[in-house]
Amino acid sequence: MSTPTSVVTQDTYIEAPDDIEAAYEFCENNGFGDGLPVIPPTVERVERMLMFCDRPRDKPIMTVAPSYGEATPVRIAANAVMAGCRPEYFPIVMLALEAMGEDSYNLYGVQATTHPCTPLIIVNGPIARDLQINWGFRAFGAGPRSNASIGRAVHLSLLNIGGAKPGVGDMATAGTPAKYSYCISENEAESPWEPLNIEEGFPSEATTVTVVAAEGPHNVNDHESTSGEGILKTIAGTVAITGSNNAHHDARPVIALCPEHAATIAGSGFSKADVKRYLHENARVPLSKFSTENVERRLRKKFPERYANAGLDTLVPMANRPEDYIVIVVGGAGKHSAFIPTFGSHWPVTRALKHEDGRLVQSIHELRNPR
Repeated sequence: MSTPTSVVTQDTYIEAPDDIEAAYEFCENNGFGDGLPVIPPTVERVERMLMFCDRPRDKPIMTVAPSYGEATPVRIAANAVMAGCRPEYFPIVMLALEAMGEDSYNLYGVQATTHPCTPLIIVNGPIARDLQINWGFRAFGAGPRSNASIGRAVHLSLLNIGGAKPGVGDMATAGTPAKYSYCISENEAESPWEPLNIEEGFPSEATTVTVVAAEGPHNVNDHESTSGEGILKTIAGTVAITGSNNAHHDARPVIALCPEHAATIAGSGFSKADVKRYLHENARVPLSKFSTENVERRLRKKFPERYANAGLDTLVPMANRPEDYIVIVVGGAGKHSAFIPTFGSHWPVTRALKHEDGRLVQSIHELRNPR
């Protein structure tokens, strides 16, 4: 028979079974879980997580829609423990949630929409490497503890603190398996261009988290093209689809290039800005490919300055401006890139990992806070 132990929940400490299987059942029966096994968030485990928190443990860092629960470090730490995070991952979890608290991210819309989007967490910079957040083979899939548990900690926080329960706060029609965890790092070492943190205005020594409301990755298979333009033509053809939200909203679609495709494109003389311009000009769908109802009830009404009197041969771009595309390099060997459609009614946010006094964190151990 298992003995009871004290675990941290959203508002209090409660007695729960200490046995791991019994604790799993207990969390599921009380609505604290996501269907997968959890680590019981005992007081001792939560305290260890908070060793990497440099801010007041009971002061909310943001409120989590749709129920607007207060995301205090204690509450986030309990979810990070449940997700299987190591304590040194905790600053990245908090930073991702802070970024989602920005008004431009529109967390309420992301959480409550019927669209199958979920926060994609892209980590750049030295601490991403220190924590071995996967940027190579199978970066979007199962593998390293860091990717899996950081992404899961964020999603458990959205569920438990924000009330995003299926069919109640989270209204995704069919959802996506990325709602379990969706966290990667950029393959900066094999990128021929500046990484995302520099592109978003931060120095190379900054560790950043970018959060994007995104669908799962859509594969782009091109083993035959030997020129950058050939690969970009294939990618543009994949991006140009009528069913994506990107056709109907201000949006920032994500292009995750594999290293081999990126090298070929750069070798053909394309800068990252050139890649974005090519996609903006070529990833387009004629109005005639959309249903009559979508043309008349959505596109003409939403963008009257563009389409109110436009002919059916008018081309619809998948992003409003070239710079709205997010281009990163992810993956290992092999000629498979990915197109990641996005929610549209939001704007991605990038934040840097800093001390409370505003200095950039150079090592994760700088956030270790002895108590």
